[in-house]
Amino acid sequence: MLNEREELGAWLRLLQTPGIGPETARRLLGAFGPPQAIWAQSPGAWQSVVGPRTAEAMARLPEGWQALRDATWAWLQDGDGHRAIVTLGDEDYPAPLLQTEDPPCLLHAMGCIGQLRHLQGNRALAIVGSRNPTPQGRLNAQAFAQHLARTGLTIVSGLALGVDGAAHEGALEGATSGQLATIAVVGTGLDRVYPKQHLPLAHRIAQQGLILSEYPLGTPPRPENFPRRNRIISGLSQGTLVVEAALESGSLITARQALEQGREVFAIPGSIHSPQSRGCHALIRQGAKLVESAQDVLEELRVPDPFGQVPLALDTHSPAESGLLALLGHEPVGLDALQARSGLDTAHLQAELLDLELAGQVERLPGGLFQRLVRG
Repeated sequence: MLNEREELGAWLRLLQTPGIGPETARRLLGAFGPPQAIWAQSPGAWQSVVGPRTAEAMARLPEGWQALRDATWAWLQDGDGHRAIVTLGDEDYPAPLLQTEDPPCLLHAMGCIGQLRHLQGNRALAIVGSRNPTPQGRLNAQAFAQHLARTGLTIVSGLALGVDGAAHEGALEGATSGQLATIAVVGTGLDRVYPKQHLPLAHRIAQQGLILSEYPLGTPPRPENFPRRNRIISGLSQGTLVVEAALESGSLITARQALEQGREVFAIPGSIHSPQSRGCHALIRQGAKLVESAQDVLEELRVPDPFGQVPLALDTHSPAESGLLALLGHEPVGLDALQARSGLDTAHLQAELLDLELAGQVERLPGGLFQRLVRG
């Protein structure tokens, strides 16, 4: 971990220099050693590695570099032992990322930082999906994460709305005391929380897990940052489970990166009528493992389950409710269609649906649709 102001400044200068991305930075590190050694070289030596234009940029201090160094150093000192920065070659750098083609040169970390050096890809699973999941998709993400965390797996996701947030919540509920419950990999600087609605969730993750970012402090939520951070989510994990995803979803980027990194990809199937299921169905057609229970994931990853298989559906409703729930099925349905199936008059049907909504067994969707919920 970085623990010297000068060393921190050397790293930030390297990564803030225009024209130096992760690949170029790794070439310089390979040629000259750590950043302080890089800056001790002549412009001619730099030019032999990166060319004249980049070497010329390296000769000038990046705009705002000193202010960033001072702010980052203050951020580290104010963290009460729960903030750190790790770099390539650091013994605390997460080992699974070193097995990927594009490991970040520097990672900001917040939370249980003592766990960084112990991160192993075979004890972590990424769970990703839609920012606008169906109610059932949200429940599935939470239930899978909770059960998988109970077996000792660390759940990795991106702190986004929807499936990501539900996965973090489920992991925090399922993990035992002292376990690294979950890792949130974000696309902003760690002095920000995006989305703002997840500020309380981020605080909880910092107490039982880790929040990681390759981006410097002050980095806003730029759209291009989120697809790029996905390679870290998949790279930290032995496999990636996609809960719900449209065909253009960023979750499919994570799944593709997982495949390129030699990791497993899992997908939960859904309704053929739901746009949020089409991404998962496409992944399954391309060879992703079809998942119906947490046990399917554990068996594929060869992780023992000390609790045995736990079904995601728990039948806790009354016999009278069972009839209407059975007629609802597992896909969204309109009031007219449900009335035709049940033969109930409108008043009785709406009354029963309201009872089921209040019991948390049915969700009212936009467009006058209803969907049965299956809780884990």
